[in-house]
Amino acid sequence: MCGILGTVPSTEHNHFKHALDTLTHRGPDSYGIENIADKVSLGHRRLSILDLSENGHQPMFHESRRYAIIFNGEIYNFLEIQKELEALGHSFRSSSDTEVLLKAYIQWGEDSVLKFNGMWALAIWDAEENSLFMSRDRYGKKPLFYAEVGGKFVFASEMKAIFPFMERLEVSEDFHWMKKNIFFYEATEKCLIKGIKRFPAGHSGHYKNGNLKLNRYWNTLDNLVEVPKTYEEQVERFRELFMDSCKLRMRSDVTIGTALSGGLDSSATIGAMANLAKNNNSYSDDWQHAFVASFPGTPLDESHYAKMVTDHLGIGATFIDIEPLKHWDKIEEYFYLFEDLYITSPLPMIMLYGAVKENGTTVTLDGHGADELLSGYQQGTLESLWDAKFNLKNTKDILDIYQGSINEDKVQYNRVNNYKLYLDFMIKKMGKKVLGKKMPSVDNAHGSFGKLDNHAQYLYAMFHENILPTLLRNYDRYAMINSVEIRMPFMDHRIVSFVNSLPYSSKIGNGYTKRIVRDALDPFLPKEVTWRKSKIGFSSPIVDWMQNELSEWFMDLVNSSSFLQSELVSDPEQLRNKITAIVNKENHNFTAAQKCWSDLSPYIWGKAVLNRNMVTV
Repeated sequence: MCGILGTVPSTEHNHFKHALDTLTHRGPDSYGIENIADKVSLGHRRLSILDLSENGHQPMFHESRRYAIIFNGEIYNFLEIQKELEALGHSFRSSSDTEVLLKAYIQWGEDSVLKFNGMWALAIWDAEENSLFMSRDRYGKKPLFYAEVGGKFVFASEMKAIFPFMERLEVSEDFHWMKKNIFFYEATEKCLIKGIKRFPAGHSGHYKNGNLKLNRYWNTLDNLVEVPKTYEEQVERFRELFMDSCKLRMRSDVTIGTALSGGLDSSATIGAMANLAKNNNSYSDDWQHAFVASFPGTPLDESHYAKMVTDHLGIGATFIDIEPLKHWDKIEEYFYLFEDLYITSPLPMIMLYGAVKENGTTVTLDGHGADELLSGYQQGTLESLWDAKFNLKNTKDILDIYQGSINEDKVQYNRVNNYKLYLDFMIKKMGKKVLGKKMPSVDNAHGSFGKLDNHAQYLYAMFHENILPTLLRNYDRYAMINSVEIRMPFMDHRIVSFVNSLPYSSKIGNGYTKRIVRDALDPFLPKEVTWRKSKIGFSSPIVDWMQNELSEWFMDLVNSSSFLQSELVSDPEQLRNKITAIVNKENHNFTAAQKCWSDLSPYIWGKAVLNRNMVTV
């Protein structure tokens, strides 16, 4: 897990190192730079996870010196691939997944990525062909950006490493569209900074003679599978896949743990880890580290559920009270490190992973991806109404599930009765069907997309194109700002293909969302957590903060001349009035407060990113 940077042609050492050092948080343990025949510069900041010795150092060369690799990520099944390569005559001088990855590419070419179970952003230079092979993992867990600047092709793990090669920073032509569509730009090439593009997930590419040619190597719709006919068999298969996914992701030469919210997904993850450790003596106690973010006195606090889980498993936990005033003076620095826009403050998540690192843990196994894959959100629940058709029992079940997932706080969260919910949804859906509108997705013309039920089509877009890509980016930053690696068992590509092949009734039904997860992991968890219906989610208690600890900060900011004159905020005066109403306790609605933060964040981003000093060429 690291940060990478490269330029074609090569770059003067001091200039290149300055740019590489902007990624020090991603790899604080060591760095390496190679200038290969003035054709390419490759740089790497290392966070040591596997093979902590110098043998794992990057850039890494093949013995022939023809190939050199820089790699950010982890290949969890590297031991199995290594055995396959050894049988084909390859030998290994390290115990790192990087060497396995490089030799897999030499053996199988660009098809090697189909063998990888993991997350990656990588570049391999071929000195004989004077070409660069690049690849990003199936779902975009690891970031990769590129730009053509000053006669160079520059690529990096974060945009900030490209900034020193640019004459000036300007917002993209699409900036105002992106700030209004926060969940819809991460899966595109669009970036907030003009001239920088995002390398697409599930793609590989070759850069040669000044041209980048991209190839989409992975499409979940091409990898759907036949699932067992009975629900009971589906539960068994899911349990097998999830346990093996956790088993692979527990491979580490450093301490591992989990960020435990008390919700189903993170609890299922640590429950699986505990079961694996209990039944396999090869695991040490170095996985028994649970970290819980606590928001005392707010509707977002789930810490008591997390304690139920750790008590049930017999392991300790570190509880971190998220007190914003302790870190709020760093908010602009966090925005610079985060680089992008989001609907909520990054502070709680950054504080959580900061505590993970401070307590000696470098790798966490977390529950990310389950909500988008298995219908953990309210709108996804409603989409299954169309699949239930007019079956009264199934329809009532779905509506009750929806209502049960709403936060119990009635001041900050609104409720709508079942009849109105159903009527509003079905009228809108029927209207779209009459007009021949398909579910919005870049893949909705794919033959297999039409074979998915309505619920699965909605989740497909959520997982691949809007909500999840945004969250993957966020959690990469939250963790790597603190030099922590997150591994995500729910996002094993075998699980994704399996779940996308299931009917809606296996994902939602019998009173619960994420039905198959609950039935599969129930043996390992306390019943109060497995069968809990309300969903909170990990966010900032923004209403409480605006009305209490941060009220003065918000009012000072929105009344400042620089804010009122900002070109990055659509209507500063109107936004000031909305924020003032919440601060003065005239409005307590969580959604309204979150929208205020979303509208305010471009101003903070501009101060943090655009106004920050940089070295220019």
